[in-house]
Amino acid sequence: MRGITKYITEYLSSKVIFAIDMATSAISSVVVLMVLNMFSGSVAYTGRFIFWWLGGTVLFSSIAMAIFKTYNVIVRHATLKDIRKYVFAVLVANVLLGGLLVVIGSYDLVVLSALLANFFLTVMLVMTVRFLMVDIYGYFRSRINDIANKQRILVYGTSDKAVAAISRFCGSKHYQLIGFISNDRNEKNLQLAGYPILTYKVESDFKKIVESHSLHAVLFVTDSDVQAEESGLIRYCTRHNVKTLIIPSVDEVIGGKIMKGEIRQVKIEDLLGRPEIKISMDEIKADFKGKVIMVTGAAGSIGSELCRQLAGLGVKQLVLFDNAETPMHNLRLELEARFPQLDFVPVIGSVRHKDRLDFAFRNWKPQVVFHAAAYKHVPLMEENPCEAVFANVYGSRMVADKCVQYGVEMMVMISTDKAVNPTNIMGCSKRLAEIYVQSLGLALTKGEVQGKTKFVTTRFGNVLGSSGSVIPRFSEQIENGGPVTVTHPDITRFFMTIPEACRLVMEAATLSTGNQIFVFDMGKSVKIVDLAKRMIELAGLKVGEDIRIEYTGLRPGEKLYEEVLANTENTEPTSHDRIRIAKVREYSYQEALTAVEKLTAYSKAVDIPEMVRLMKTVVPEFKSMNSKFEEYDR
Repeated sequence: MRGITKYITEYLSSKVIFAIDMATSAISSVVVLMVLNMFSGSVAYTGRFIFWWLGGTVLFSSIAMAIFKTYNVIVRHATLKDIRKYVFAVLVANVLLGGLLVVIGSYDLVVLSALLANFFLTVMLVMTVRFLMVDIYGYFRSRINDIANKQRILVYGTSDKAVAAISRFCGSKHYQLIGFISNDRNEKNLQLAGYPILTYKVESDFKKIVESHSLHAVLFVTDSDVQAEESGLIRYCTRHNVKTLIIPSVDEVIGGKIMKGEIRQVKIEDLLGRPEIKISMDEIKADFKGKVIMVTGAAGSIGSELCRQLAGLGVKQLVLFDNAETPMHNLRLELEARFPQLDFVPVIGSVRHKDRLDFAFRNWKPQVVFHAAAYKHVPLMEENPCEAVFANVYGSRMVADKCVQYGVEMMVMISTDKAVNPTNIMGCSKRLAEIYVQSLGLALTKGEVQGKTKFVTTRFGNVLGSSGSVIPRFSEQIENGGPVTVTHPDITRFFMTIPEACRLVMEAATLSTGNQIFVFDMGKSVKIVDLAKRMIELAGLKVGEDIRIEYTGLRPGEKLYEEVLANTENTEPTSHDRIRIAKVREYSYQEALTAVEKLTAYSKAVDIPEMVRLMKTVVPEFKSMNSKFEEYDR
């Protein structure tokens, strides 16, 4: 790259310019001499005359150019004044040459004509050469600038997908493909699709590739490749300031986060992901196509992604219900742009507002309801417990009751892993919502309550990149120069991508026969401090030097480890290997209804002590942790 920069920034040597001018002058004189002999029909202009003609040209041209210093002119910045210098230099050289020819007695009218022709031809050639030099310089500077501004990139692997990625670089203004990179030594010195395969085994091999090829970036074509190289090539790239890029997945295109065909940098979400989960999209589409679907909490992280995915399933109408005005406005603009044929209705309202909820059900008569509206932030709900109960428990009851009243076919409630053996108000409020919804479904089955609605509950852990979650917060802290705050060095969490969670929610809906609580296999838990370190490294920074990590202590209601959702002791299998059915205690509908009504009354009256005591009575496994409500456990 330094060599390229040199050629597009430095000027040609004055010696080179002088040599070019001398060569141009000599060529002009030779051409004139040839024409002179061709048309004169005389032998007077051969032999001794040629010697003096050419020798004089070289001598006097060098003298004239030295006097006028034409070789010091920067060719690409030449002005009219500089052009006059060239003309005078050529004129002086020809006058001196004419004087020499007079002295040696070889001067006549024909020679005078030759001198005039030599003058004009030399001026024309010198100017032409200079204009060509400027044009050629401009062309190559443009080409070299293009190369210099492009990122030199290697595609990881030699699979069919890796080869197919080549098409993305055709005519690219940003990237220059230089080959493939592989950790298979058997592919050393081979070529693929006309590009070399560069191999490495250890970090020192990769370092040599970076230095010898001025490497800027490595492109991964699949999520599984990224995850396989999380502790290998990606760490090498981080340590040697090489970008790691990835072609966006189908989920991202569906999610509206990136334009199709673009390439983006590898994010922490890619490293935390798992191999693609197999989802029967045909069955899901068959279940929802042509139906009116309502999503509560439609403008939230999970709700908005559900809306995007449902929009592509051929639903008859999509009713968006949320009380957040600005996020709803943004979602509306996105859906209008991306799904112009979609019939959707944005409704501003709260699930705690019975009449507004009734208005939505009465006017649009949804056949399937996805209930994603909830308060979810643990510390905030620990500080505002009545609002947690009013929104999560009473709000869920309102939605469930309206589903029964208006003959909705199915209600799918989004719950959380924090409802399992809850240690905080938020987790217990979601467990109470589960209890009411499931008990209502059982009452319908037994004929205790009249209606046809099937109730499905889905539980999963933290979703990557959701609003207010740890990853966006860490990103912001890193951008601001740190510190990155972690509550405890040993705290761990389970993670799942938003599109993945939404697809599993829809899959669970197709599997349900009613009244089940489905739990998702969340994979392995992640140590939050390790996540923070990797995010700092992916930003090209060093932990402890550029960005420090600061421990702030567990927040109210927070625990070190979340419960494992899908083990064989507390769940039963389904036809999908990543979805299981939770074994939970069943409550009678009357018992659940009485509890919810009392909790609602306490929450409206802001009677926190009585409300929390009742929560712990109804959900005996609710044991507060790192919270002022621990006193009610004694």
